[in-house]
Amino acid sequence: MDGYPLIENHGLIGDLQTAALVTTEGTVDWFCSPRFDSPSVFGALLDKEKGGHCTVRPVHPTHATKQLYLPGTAILVTRFMTEAGAGEVVDFMPVTGTTVTSRHRLVRLIRCVRGSMTFEVEIAPRFDYGRAKHEAQITGHGAVFAAEDGTELTMHPIREPEDERLLDVLTDQDGALRLSVTLRAGQQRGLVLEMGAEDPPTEIRLDAYQRLFDQTVAFWRSWLAQSRYTGRWRETVERSAITLKLMTFAPSGALVAAPTAALPEQLGGERNWDYRFTWIRDASFSVYALLGLGFTEEARAFIAWLSDRVKERAGESGTTGPLNVMYKVDGSSDLEEQVLGHWEGYAGSAPVRIGNGAATQLQLDIYGEALDSMYFAHRRGFQIGHAGWTSMRENLDWLADHWDQPEEGIWETRGGRQDFTYGRVMSWVAFDRALRLAESKGWPSAYGRWQTERDAVYDQVMAKGWSEEQQAFVQHYGSDVLDSSLLRMSTVGFLSPEDPIWASSLDAIERKLVSDSLVYRYDPEASPDGLRGSEGTFSLCTFMYVDALVRAGRTDQARLVYEKMMGYANHLGLYSEEVDPTGRQLGNFPQAFTHLALIDATLTLDKALDGR
Repeated sequence: MDGYPLIENHGLIGDLQTAALVTTEGTVDWFCSPRFDSPSVFGALLDKEKGGHCTVRPVHPTHATKQLYLPGTAILVTRFMTEAGAGEVVDFMPVTGTTVTSRHRLVRLIRCVRGSMTFEVEIAPRFDYGRAKHEAQITGHGAVFAAEDGTELTMHPIREPEDERLLDVLTDQDGALRLSVTLRAGQQRGLVLEMGAEDPPTEIRLDAYQRLFDQTVAFWRSWLAQSRYTGRWRETVERSAITLKLMTFAPSGALVAAPTAALPEQLGGERNWDYRFTWIRDASFSVYALLGLGFTEEARAFIAWLSDRVKERAGESGTTGPLNVMYKVDGSSDLEEQVLGHWEGYAGSAPVRIGNGAATQLQLDIYGEALDSMYFAHRRGFQIGHAGWTSMRENLDWLADHWDQPEEGIWETRGGRQDFTYGRVMSWVAFDRALRLAESKGWPSAYGRWQTERDAVYDQVMAKGWSEEQQAFVQHYGSDVLDSSLLRMSTVGFLSPEDPIWASSLDAIERKLVSDSLVYRYDPEASPDGLRGSEGTFSLCTFMYVDALVRAGRTDQARLVYEKMMGYANHLGLYSEEVDPTGRQLGNFPQAFTHLALIDATLTLDKALDGR
């Protein structure tokens, strides 16, 4: 871990087209531009020497740090405290809007709030994942870092014209820029890092900075005011909502699974995946969360994005189906997986992967999740047009021909295809929701066949997915391995939450996969998945467990699990993908799926506690 911050010791800022991570020590160690899935500009998170960073910190060697968000916003404040003084770094990205742009700004204001403090600033970009060389060009009004591929990062200082005396500027042979600035209480200076700048470096007056700050505050508070949630965990839910908004690509409405790549599920292990893409499964869950909170425009934008994916390959034959598992945020599907062999990985956790080879896997559950989210939206007034329904019918016709076959499953295993029970359950959901839509609207459909296939899936799951030995539903046919994805069986209506066989399954999952309220996905040793090593508990599954407990009438137990899980959030209320046995966060950060499941579990638990 030498030289690497803990994964949870970060905050997230963004402009709705890309994002950056800022450590509790004031370092931007992850930033890609112009999109979430673009090559990195700062990537020290995955290689502390070769990745690049932008650091603002006190010169004083011993200092305490605290980090918080300005309430109701995505503006991050990192505070430094010494006996001689206290200072703050205020980080945010001005929102870009819904038009695709290459211009992205990262604003870093430095201010002293008590005594005096000297800050050191180091700007050391490493373009294209550290593969492109660059030169630093310093002017009297800032600096330009120009890469050999034509990419440029411009540094504009935030200062008044008479402030040059506060700065010392140094460069090194690697094209890094170092500054030092000494401030007294009440003084503030800073810098704006701009990608795709149209103008040369320019001094930014403090009043111009203040306008950017005020506009950003107004945007986030106006957006958050749309939330209808007034329950017991308002601050937690609102922070999750803002985090999900930060991971949404505004021009298309697509939600990335996480803004990071290759953060390990096990330190030193190989389970290091690129999550900067939009999964059909994850994003479909966002419809429930967004509509549950009242964010209808975001839900509408995603449904439009999903409808386009359903339409573009509808009716296409082939074994992988008309839907891909995941896409880039613009809807394209070229996600070739590569290894960055020149990077050591987070805390030495190689390989560092970009792209994602799971994109072409067969995962049958995505059809159920897509249809379920579209049906849910339909019930809340969203209209499905003729073209959308026609494409949906063609997708269902493909599923009717192909649901009864082995697949890679929800967890994207690389150990060979299996008859995964969860994939079959969600195939049942796809047919069931399509039947409901057809019946409610009187639309043309292959109603009889869909009904036949739906019933066949149900009978098969009950016959082959149940283990008499475990007295539970199992991960795949012919095994006795449990899988926490099956916690959703009662949520989607496949089984009644009061059914004795469901109660028995829930009890078995508690015995085998729950560790002091935290939930594992499955046991890799009992069910080899083609990868070495182990992993932590899966935070998504813990929140699914809360939801399942509530539906089973175990509300007190659900609330205890929920409250315990609150203790595993980081200092800002953010969650990564997993939690290791020591309570540390693992995997890509923050993870959308976890925050979506948090919102769903909160809404379910609130209703139960309210007696609704």
